[in-house]
Amino acid sequence: MVADRRASWLKGVLDLLVLATLTEGENYGYEISKSLAASGLGQIKGGTLYPVLNRLEEAGLVAAEFRVADRGPGRRYYRLTEQGRDTLTEQSRLWRAFDESVRSVLDRGGVA
Repeated sequence: MVADRRASWLKGVLDLLVLATLTEGENYGYEISKSLAASGLGQIKGGTLYPVLNRLEEAGLVAAEFRVADRGPGRRYYRLTEQGRDTLTEQSRLWRAFDESVRSVLDRGGVA
């Protein structure tokens, strides 16, 4: 039996999904993870999500701000930068073209 490939597919598109999630407004990691899970992508663990957020921040695609909480630990809030918005637009276009190509091949193979 062929292994379930969803985890590797998700890894390839997670940066794009995180950027898309932040179009809804700034948020912190746990809430980003919950939003992705609610979209049917399964639970994204912190060990997967936070390196993505750090990489996006280093690339200037998101900005982060640490805020002290009234109760509980402080949180690091992330927001999309203008460069991040531009990247999201371009990468979304490329992803849709890739998705269309994959669907075309699957359709030719008679996969419903």
